[in-house]
Amino acid sequence: MPDMARKTNRYGAIIGTLFKRHYKPGTTHFEFSRDEFAGIARALRIELPKNLGDTIYSFRFRAALPHEVASTAPKGMEWSIELAGRGQYRFVLGGINRILPRPDLIAIKIPDATPEIIASYALSDEQALLAKVRYNRLIDVFLGITAYSLQNHLRTTVKSIGQIEIDEAYVGVNRNGQQFIVPVQAKGGPDRLGAAQTKQDIAWSGQKFPMLSCRAVSAQFMSDDVIAMFELAVQQDELKIVEEKHYRLVPSGEISGDDLKLYAAR
Repeated sequence: MPDMARKTNRYGAIIGTLFKRHYKPGTTHFEFSRDEFAGIARALRIELPKNLGDTIYSFRFRAALPHEVASTAPKGMEWSIELAGRGQYRFVLGGINRILPRPDLIAIKIPDATPEIIASYALSDEQALLAKVRYNRLIDVFLGITAYSLQNHLRTTVKSIGQIEIDEAYVGVNRNGQQFIVPVQAKGGPDRLGAAQTKQDIAWSGQKFPMLSCRAVSAQFMSDDVIAMFELAVQQDELKIVEEKHYRLVPSGEISGDDLKLYAAR
């Protein structure tokens, strides 16, 4: 069995057992500690993962939760895992959890301004995606504001949540002088955008920059290097998609007159 499949099965056994120990019918949320993993691994007679944090990360952004977890969610709802402090986490039952690109949206062609040397040496899908968003000013294009990268891979803390990492934070301004904080979540490869990370990014924005308007953005690599971008907001504690656009970065010569007519008519 491939190493990834072994990991997923082991992680699933631990998370599934932990969930059953805490869950009671009618429960909509509960907290748990990463310290519980050791006892569960001993009880199941399986090797404790060396990276306990990866067990949680896997089910937040990569793998589907085990059947014994997912099967308890009512129709139209999902369980998600949120941060709740240092080494502490929270299972929460809610609506949207994974943010998935729509397959039926047009891919808007944008002249590719990514420096070739950057494209050649990006060390990961996430870094490559953040670089493409930055050099092609996709935050500006998508949100219709002028935005500037403030910091990437920002490690910080949020009250009641604990330590978080924001993939990149922008500040921006519109033509009326309104200023914005734009936390960006980026995912490439097998990782998927998650509602929990966006919620914590929005919470940090309100805590750190209360005078700025928060416009949370998530970006995801699709097939053919299409970049899906989402603007997200929290409404009644549920994450909602405000806007979704897809962009394809191409040499300027590949943008035809018909393409431009199509974009002008929208």
